[in-house]
Amino acid sequence: MNSAMLYALRDAAGVPSHPIVFLVLGVLTFALHIAAVHVMLGGTALALVNAFSRDAMRRRLAAAMTTTAKIAVSVAVVLGVAPLLFVQVTYDPFWYTSNVLSAWWVVAFIVLLIAGYMALYFFYGRNHDLADARHPVRSGWSLLASLALFLLVGFIMHVLTNQMLSPDKWMQWYAPGGVIDPRGHSLHDYNVWRFGFFIALAAPVTGAWLYAYRRYLAAGRQADAAYLQWVGTLAARLLNFGGIVALVFLGAWMASLPAGLSGFSTSPVVLLAVALLLLTVALPALLGQRLLQTSLGYAPFALGAVALIAVAALREVLRWSVLKGVHGYDVFTYPLHIDWYSNVLFFTTFALIGGTTLAYFLSIAWKVGHTPQGQVYTPSPAIDRIGTAALWLIGLWLVQFFVVGFIVWAR
Repeated sequence: MNSAMLYALRDAAGVPSHPIVFLVLGVLTFALHIAAVHVMLGGTALALVNAFSRDAMRRRLAAAMTTTAKIAVSVAVVLGVAPLLFVQVTYDPFWYTSNVLSAWWVVAFIVLLIAGYMALYFFYGRNHDLADARHPVRSGWSLLASLALFLLVGFIMHVLTNQMLSPDKWMQWYAPGGVIDPRGHSLHDYNVWRFGFFIALAAPVTGAWLYAYRRYLAAGRQADAAYLQWVGTLAARLLNFGGIVALVFLGAWMASLPAGLSGFSTSPVVLLAVALLLLTVALPALLGQRLLQTSLGYAPFALGAVALIAVAALREVLRWSVLKGVHGYDVFTYPLHIDWYSNVLFFTTFALIGGTTLAYFLSIAWKVGHTPQGQVYTPSPAIDRIGTAALWLIGLWLVQFFVVGFIVWAR
């Protein structure tokens, strides 16, 4: 398919803000989304590995990771909406075509994700006493099914993303042998190294998360020294070994790129991502006991989040390079029609409502984590005011939504 046809498939209405805005927001929101996905996968895997043990520490970790994974699914789904919308806006000819080519799997994605979450929640509901090694594990199959379904929906999304980068193969997939097949029953293209890289990253990200989990427990004196040491050892193993495996997959992915993009593997964005990943792996050794004794215990996960932003940028730059360098499509030439209302509304919502609400939740979580076990935490007047402000802002947003909608309808 030539570039003229690709340009013709664009939305005639253009975009309401410069494409660079959508690309940057896509990178940032994808990094947040994939961090939640990694915690979800890592938490589910750790729960599965440790839930059937008779060891008290392993059972306690399994219980904590089951709760963590359950919450991470919700966070991943919510945060996954934004990067998907940004891709739809800037790369609509590619994304929608890929979805049509595998339409059956696009619908199945939603069904399978719901089934995976329900399986995890079912296990959680059946095992409220999981931390107590004296109690048997019930419905363990549901935890295994949940992890398998999460990996499957991840693979579906990987394929859809991969297919959009090969417009030269679209007709071959849509009409194999010259016979049109509109059913959308097939997944046509994948890169095992790319998929493996993003899955393998779950290990070091989960390791960094365990360091934060350990510090959280230590700050509130909610665990004994033996458990904290054991969690720290496990975190180090996941971070070190998982980081090495992820970098091996990254190298293999870069080696599998088309010949025209062979120089991309040594580009600044790739080198930056590798450097940040290596620094994340090395950080616990550099900080030593301060990881447990100070708030620097959260530093590995914070730095890991920055490394994931670099990985997301790598992914976005590679997508632009493939579509521009191989297929002649430049997203920066998308017709621009500034819509100031939607721009102001988006950034105001993001900064004020999102920032205030997130600040309230994080403040509560932080204070609860630093409250000694057995004591009841009572929010201060300042934190209460933050929560009240968040509620008022959400209410005002809902009012303006319906008011503007009514005005537009009345016209």
